[in-house]
Amino acid sequence: MSGLLFGVAYYAEYHRGERTEIDLDLMVEAGINVIRVGESVWSTWEPRDGEFDLEWLEPVLDGAHRRGIRVILGTPTYAVPPWLQVAHPEIAAERRTGEPIPWGARQEVDYSHPVFRQYAERIIRTVVGRYAGHPAVIGFQVDNEPGLEIFHNDHVFEEFVNRLRTEYGDVETLNREWGLTYWSHRLSDWTELWRPDGNTFPQYDLAWRRYQAQLTTEFIAWQADLVREYRRPGQFVTTCLQYGRPALDDERLARDLDVIAGNPYYGMQDHLDASRELPQLSHWTTTGVPGLFRQADRMYASKQGRYLVTETNAQSIGAPDTNFPPYPGQLKQAAFTFISRGAAMIEYWHWHTLPYGFETYWGGVLPHSLVPGRVYREVSELGAELAKLGDVLDGFEPDADVAILWSNPSRFALQFMPPLRLDGEPDVQSYERIVDSFHRGTIESGRQSRLLHLDQAVDLGAAELARQFPVLIAAGAYVTSDAELELLRDYVSSGGHLVLGPRTAYADEEARARVDVAPPRLADLAGARYEEYSNLDHPVAVVAEPDGPAVDGASARLWIDGLIADEADVLARYDHPRFSAFAAVTSHAVGDGRVTVVGCVPDPELARGIVRWATDRPGHADALAGEVQLPITVASGSLPEGRRAWFVFNWGWEPRTITLAVTVTEPATGAELAAGTDVSLDAWSARTFIR
Repeated sequence: MSGLLFGVAYYAEYHRGERTEIDLDLMVEAGINVIRVGESVWSTWEPRDGEFDLEWLEPVLDGAHRRGIRVILGTPTYAVPPWLQVAHPEIAAERRTGEPIPWGARQEVDYSHPVFRQYAERIIRTVVGRYAGHPAVIGFQVDNEPGLEIFHNDHVFEEFVNRLRTEYGDVETLNREWGLTYWSHRLSDWTELWRPDGNTFPQYDLAWRRYQAQLTTEFIAWQADLVREYRRPGQFVTTCLQYGRPALDDERLARDLDVIAGNPYYGMQDHLDASRELPQLSHWTTTGVPGLFRQADRMYASKQGRYLVTETNAQSIGAPDTNFPPYPGQLKQAAFTFISRGAAMIEYWHWHTLPYGFETYWGGVLPHSLVPGRVYREVSELGAELAKLGDVLDGFEPDADVAILWSNPSRFALQFMPPLRLDGEPDVQSYERIVDSFHRGTIESGRQSRLLHLDQAVDLGAAELARQFPVLIAAGAYVTSDAELELLRDYVSSGGHLVLGPRTAYADEEARARVDVAPPRLADLAGARYEEYSNLDHPVAVVAEPDGPAVDGASARLWIDGLIADEADVLARYDHPRFSAFAAVTSHAVGDGRVTVVGCVPDPELARGIVRWATDRPGHADALAGEVQLPITVASGSLPEGRRAWFVFNWGWEPRTITLAVTVTEPATGAELAAGTDVSLDAWSARTFIR
């Protein structure tokens, strides 16, 4: 589609009185051109078994169409009606064997259950069949944020065993591959495999998690196929993802969809202050500017292409004690962050703040009073600016100075056996914490990142990978196959600069620790190795060698590998009575390529210094105004016919200024700005420039 989509999730059925015409008029005034409807109310579509009420949505679609507002229609399968729960309690998902999830929330259902599928297919066909032909409908969202639960139901476990039997053939193979000699777990028959509730084997858990993610992928693909039977040419099929879901492999799920969509929620107010470091408000939000960019990069990575933001903050998001509405300007900053990393739609959750239910204090564009206020005005200003952009960003592709590998199997494995500790407890976000440390260093160094799934890297091949991404970071990539490690070796042979971080390559595809010198299969290329590793209770200072990166005041956090440099150059060491015996960072030239090893979880200063040193050339964004300093960041990308786009942000309270190095136009004002012009950046502002 041409142009940017800008909208809200809209649920006219949630209002206590009729006000659809008022709402749609207010949307038009705000520049909103798309709404998402219908996915949360199965009990409204089908109030009783087999009794359908379909006409209530037509006035919303008709009214939207008259005003030029496009519609994404959702399937309502993530929130089942009470009558279905009562009639078929067997469809409840079990979080532990024999313990159904109590009803009363949403996503309590085992969506692999054949009885649920029967009812789900009927409601999908009924709703989509009724409205697929409506001229306002441009696409379909199947389900909503799938993968929330790990199912322990009997039939789910039985199917798991069936798939293991297909994959491994016999129990002797399973015994060998999973190491079941340990603690006397050898099986003599498939019926002896224990349930997952008390499992302690990482090999079992990784297989179980992969299977659960596959159930989610199959469920979404099944729905997408049903919808495709009814859709018109040009209508797309998507789902919306919450990327932290435990039963989700976004890259594999995305293969069955036309476009991917995500729901990035983030900490606002001081959580977007580039000078501060604050903890997450919840496990499903990010904190900090790099965290916001990482969510954007994750969405782009699912299909390595442009994506839709189906939900994001409008006001305060979360529990009634989590009220942090955005500072003026932050909504625009977040929207353009996503756009600068490939978003083709920005849609808020949601239009009006609900007066009831669990999400009473999830603030919408309109407050509880339903009277347009400050947030509505800011959304309107943003809508007007996006309208001026028009189709300027058609064909946009975000730049990448650095590629960072992403591995969902490694995420699963490091949740089961977390290597890091936080506040004295195992850190189940160990994988994200390791990757984010390098991603943050990339963003804060003024460089731009491209997250790349391991499967996608393999599909590219080593030579193309090195051509597109001269610097490739592999940090936390714990679960790796021999073929994936061979790809990394070939990448270096093709002239690429491989940066290795903690835990990379340590385990094979079964999550078995490799019986090899660490980093396994890569130590010879690295010219460095390690035999031991240590958790850290406190940060350890890191000091650069004369030829090393600029890392004044840097430190290692949470983890240290005892790096021993054989042939590699030592770039940085630890200032510590014991750990000074080890290198903190090493680097080794291999033909036209290079392998750099970072033997710790780097703090921001160390990560910034490593990325700047590794890239060793101006970033793509530097062409606008040279290298900028925080709290300013610049994102950029390419447009058709050799044109360029830059997005400039000031993440702080003090006004800032940059000096343009090239002549550009600013779509928001239509002004042409010559090279050498000083451009002002107000507090919490974002500006877009095109050349």
